[in-house]
Amino acid sequence: MIIVTLTANLLAETTYTFDTWREGATQRAKAESFQVGGKGINVTRMLTRMGAASEALLFSGGATGVRCEAWLREHAIPFRAFRTPAETRTGAVVRAPGRAETTFLGAENEIAAEAIAACADSIRALPAEAVLTVSGSIPAWTDSRWDPLRAAIESHVEAGRRLYVDTYGPPLAWFGRLPATLVKINRAELAGLVGESPEALTEARMPEILTARLARDRPAAWIITDGPNPVWCASRHAAPFSIRPESVEEVSPTGSGDVFMAGCLYGIEVRGWPLEKAVAFALPLASANAASPGVAEFDLTPFGLPEAGG
Repeated sequence: MIIVTLTANLLAETTYTFDTWREGATQRAKAESFQVGGKGINVTRMLTRMGAASEALLFSGGATGVRCEAWLREHAIPFRAFRTPAETRTGAVVRAPGRAETTFLGAENEIAAEAIAACADSIRALPAEAVLTVSGSIPAWTDSRWDPLRAAIESHVEAGRRLYVDTYGPPLAWFGRLPATLVKINRAELAGLVGESPEALTEARMPEILTARLARDRPAAWIITDGPNPVWCASRHAAPFSIRPESVEEVSPTGSGDVFMAGCLYGIEVRGWPLEKAVAFALPLASANAASPGVAEFDLTPFGLPEAGG
């Protein structure tokens, strides 16, 4: 069994660390580092560290895409790239003591139709036991260029194969019509689905709201995250329940939701656990990630997870 992630919006990201910084002035960083971002990349990275078989499907373009591919190889993250002419988007993370971490994202690039079709072909060719996970935003999702990918994903899930989804915006409504294994979103995204404000989705109403989603949509399970607040879950095999993440001193929240998703995938697909046990296992991993400066780089030994190959 292999868990295949799809990242449609790759990110070539540089982190700049300052002693201090302010708007409207030229400042020199004391350190910088390069990393590849994208939700599916983070999920595959975490799964690989836990010893699970995983591969990241991604679109890369231009010189920034070449640099991203080199970084992925250097960090032993399995991937399959579909080249597209437009440059992979760039981003910057700014850090300084006593200041909230700030992220700047470049404009989304246009994915070529040929690259999308090649990715769709690879999904159709996945072995029957493969688990597909769609992670992150999908630029210009309503464009007809994405028709081959939509058809491939529909074929995958309608054949009874497993599909996990962590997306938002226009793709989310589309995926809600598929019999996905699990959909993970945050409370603001759920509010958009139900047409209410996030504040209206009180803790007392969450069981009723999740039960209604299960009755209305085809996914078999839903997970609703809300930062440090309780995570709500429901499935066709379990009544709605919530688990509160442990409180940690946050260093960087980046990638914590993806680490959580990887933990859920590991628990459900690799260990065969029920949803509640998988979520309870995944939450401390996400908290540990938030308490560290990198993404999926924290020590795994406290969780009984020796490094793969270690």
